[in-house]
Amino acid sequence: MNVHASDVSKGETSSFYIQATASIQERWPRTLKHGDTFALFDQLGDVTDPGLTPGGIFHDDMRYLSELQLLLFKQRPLLLSSAIDEDNVVLTVDLSNPDVYLDGNIILPRETLHIRRSRFIWNSTCYERVAVHNFNTQRQQCLMEIRTGADFADIFEVRGAQRPKRGAIRTEQPDNASVHYHYDGLDDAKRSMCIRFDPAPQKLEGGAAHYDFELAPNESVSITLTMHCGSSQTMPGDPYSIPYRAARREARKAHEGGVAIESSHRLVTQLFKRAKSDLQMLTTQTAQGPYPCAGTPWFSTPFGRDGLITALETLWASPVFAKGVLGFLAATQATTDDPEADAQPGKILHEIRYSEMAVLKEVPFGKYYGSADSTPLFVLLAAYYFERTGDLQTMRALWPNIRAALAWIDNYGDKDHDGFVEYFREGKDGLVNQGWKDSSDSIMHADGTLAKGPIALCEVQGYVYAAKRGIAEVARRLGDEARAARLEGEAEALRRNFEEKFWCEELGTYALALDGEKKPCRVRSSNAGQVLVSGIASPARARRVAETLLTPEMFSGWGIRTLSSDTARYNPISYHNGSVWPHDNAIIALGLGRHGFRREASLIFRSMFHAACHLDLMRLPELFCGFARRRLGAPTLYPVACMPQAWASGAPYAFLEACLGLHCDYERREVHFHNPHLPAFVEELRIRNLVIADVTTDILIRNRDGEVSVTAEGGDADIAVRLTR
Repeated sequence: MNVHASDVSKGETSSFYIQATASIQERWPRTLKHGDTFALFDQLGDVTDPGLTPGGIFHDDMRYLSELQLLLFKQRPLLLSSAIDEDNVVLTVDLSNPDVYLDGNIILPRETLHIRRSRFIWNSTCYERVAVHNFNTQRQQCLMEIRTGADFADIFEVRGAQRPKRGAIRTEQPDNASVHYHYDGLDDAKRSMCIRFDPAPQKLEGGAAHYDFELAPNESVSITLTMHCGSSQTMPGDPYSIPYRAARREARKAHEGGVAIESSHRLVTQLFKRAKSDLQMLTTQTAQGPYPCAGTPWFSTPFGRDGLITALETLWASPVFAKGVLGFLAATQATTDDPEADAQPGKILHEIRYSEMAVLKEVPFGKYYGSADSTPLFVLLAAYYFERTGDLQTMRALWPNIRAALAWIDNYGDKDHDGFVEYFREGKDGLVNQGWKDSSDSIMHADGTLAKGPIALCEVQGYVYAAKRGIAEVARRLGDEARAARLEGEAEALRRNFEEKFWCEELGTYALALDGEKKPCRVRSSNAGQVLVSGIASPARARRVAETLLTPEMFSGWGIRTLSSDTARYNPISYHNGSVWPHDNAIIALGLGRHGFRREASLIFRSMFHAACHLDLMRLPELFCGFARRRLGAPTLYPVACMPQAWASGAPYAFLEACLGLHCDYERREVHFHNPHLPAFVEELRIRNLVIADVTTDILIRNRDGEVSVTAEGGDADIAVRLTR
């Protein structure tokens, strides 16, 4: 991620700092997304006074619509209910009229009129139907006003960036049912938000549509809004019902395909349904296949690290994500040396932006490569994708990109040739820290002093180790035995070097990082937990790390903190220095499971499930605060966290894999469960439509008094299910 609210040092604010005047969850809790268009609304379905908060309709990192408000008799309606459908397609808001007075007398009692707003996004267009029903026994007048407005703010402006100059906004009203907002950008791009009202209002001026109609008893009337992010020439002419059916069909097809997870515990089923729906909503179709964008509102664009980790979390269930992520990142892999973009040949993308400020290079993120771990994670995902699918054809196509990535690891990634991959910002405007904890204050020594680069993060070395070991098998399958042997030798040398330089006996864990002087950052962090997933840690030290992670200083009760509570820079409400991240916990759980610590992985799954039970829609957020769990309490939300966030949505799949010891063997067409352990609240679990080598199986898992059994329940008889202890 880009720098967040913790990225403030000595009173200075980073240019990528996300300013907060209100909590997203408090003010903008309703999210819709399709393709490159997303929107955030309040519970009434409105966007009012967005300011430095992300309410509105966004397209390609620009806010097109910044005001949308429905008023009855010049007042805000009363909220009855507000919810996103389970498949994330439609936002439904039920409202009623407040008491309406004239000369001190009530002329319309509250709850006489029922208003239902139904809204969805399809192909760069937001559609809304406003249905009004009169429950009075007499005819009833209804005065309704729908206000609209557009500011065409860049996403970085919404985050708080100040610009010395902006483009010009023009408003035109081509007829009595339409208002068009146009923005002539400084990047010479023409952007438009075109709005059409059907039927036409009695009056349309200043972006506000005024309706005055009468309803007979039990009579209803509907008004449709079409809000298009594009010019009038591309404005869709279809009525509301046609795109509505198309959006529903697409969602239904997505849910019918792929793995479905059902449990005897209703909320466990809901957790996985929400995760699947959110991943589907966040996914954008690229020329190379599906890519899960990082998260709304701040990161609704492809991020290398986020896409790679999301694909790794869901690989056992949905390899199609991995194939799309690998293809897109191969197509955007750096081929030249560009210091301002922190790019070198072979390096994998950190993020890509399409907004005006990115095009004008007011921010460096048009195509930005400031990530130390994306490149080894790319190689690692390729190796694991092949292990999961046996797709040698895709490996052949990606092999030049994999070789270029390996060359970057050995040369640009390790410029001083000490055997470790380090990062150091080359461009003046890029990220200071280039691991997943990329706040400027997230890498420190025990006394709180910030580490100076080049910095070698502990988990990155683990990723390099696992990537080289894994991709060696692909090299062997492609007939390059010499390269395979060399990669395995390099991995073993790295393992020995890592154990010598990173282990901190007095802490019972690995150092967070080595600084530019090769001094270890001796603090307990979740980064050391991520080391476990790679297999670089010795069994004895992996056990020590596991024990350290579950101490009260690291484990909050809701999950493992990013930083131990006894460190100098611990702050439970910071972005990276004491908060709890679901994806971080998912990677740690996978590492614990790899080393046989299934009960510990199960504890993390249980804590995250309990956290989700307190959250809206059973949706795990990007992060939450690291305060210790209190009896009858709930997790403390982080005010500007993305919800949904792709790698948080992928986390439940990783928890399940870690707890069950689940492994798919495509060559033998087998599903393995090694020494599985599940939390007690999961008594039965069904995995449906699991595909191995183009054949499908359903699996029933039973958990009785800690003993887990697995049974193939249906699907193709060619798949074997095996349980070992």
